[in-house]
Amino acid sequence: MTKHRTRLAPSPTGALHIGNARTFLINWALAKQRSWDVVLRIEDLDSPRIKPWAHQQAIDVLQWLGMVCDEPALVQSAQPQPYLDAMKSLAQQGQIFRCDLTRREIERAAAAPHQSPSEGPSENRFPRHLRPTQKEAFLFEPTAASSYRFQIEDDLVTFEDQLQGPQAVNVAADIGDFVVWTQRQQPAYQLAVVVDDIRQGITDVVRGDDLLTSAARQTLIYKALGAAVPKWWHLPLVVGPDGRRLAKRHGDSRLITYLQAGVPAERVIGLIASYSGLCSTPVPMSLDDFTRSFVLDNIPRQQVVFTQESHQWLLADSSSS
Repeated sequence: MTKHRTRLAPSPTGALHIGNARTFLINWALAKQRSWDVVLRIEDLDSPRIKPWAHQQAIDVLQWLGMVCDEPALVQSAQPQPYLDAMKSLAQQGQIFRCDLTRREIERAAAAPHQSPSEGPSENRFPRHLRPTQKEAFLFEPTAASSYRFQIEDDLVTFEDQLQGPQAVNVAADIGDFVVWTQRQQPAYQLAVVVDDIRQGITDVVRGDDLLTSAARQTLIYKALGAAVPKWWHLPLVVGPDGRRLAKRHGDSRLITYLQAGVPAERVIGLIASYSGLCSTPVPMSLDDFTRSFVLDNIPRQQVVFTQESHQWLLADSSSS
């Protein structure tokens, strides 16, 4: 039988927050209850947004919470060759093409006649009539300052999400041919995550449901690369009181803030336990107790709201630490 493996994959574009902690803790509990391996990945290919301090800080925060992975971290930027190999494979299949059109040009082409682009489909949707006809556009040149797109058919992509149930996504209608290689001569997220999951042997992907539709695009890439598609587990996000994903506008929900303030990790885990259906109100809890008590069916299927009251509860015990 195949050994199940999952991954924690922080991106060092900023500090981890309470929403990240919930995803990682649920991922950890699922893995430990089912004897999966847990590996770490640092997703640091979003070059303009990478913060030099965020890599080590993410590791420090995970260790503070008690999550020490089973092997050394895979750092994306340290190993570019697997992405190049994947692109060469896709090019050999005629699956990708070079695209130098601007977002504005794509937006205008996707809009209906006599319709302003702002009234038409999303600017990111790439209609198939914009595909190039020159043969050389389907050759991969890794040193070219061009983006490359993945060519798709107008079919439904179906998959079963372990939390969200059956899914059917028409990628052609929603996004069209999507970017897998950027003008910075780096893999785009959709390609990089698939290549990394393949080389780390990932069988189960646990993450926020803001990436649910990305699973359809990634399913197409897995299949094109001849790899098994993992099981998907998409969790409802932790949001602010306005229903939007956590950000600075909601106050300070950064985990490093609580660590530096002397908040016990058990307090953060206890808050996450209340967000995960383990208890009705927050109670300090160890990682082992969280793992033992976790019940998959008790996870709320709606978004969880991080409030100022939650923030104050976390800080209430910091003075005693």
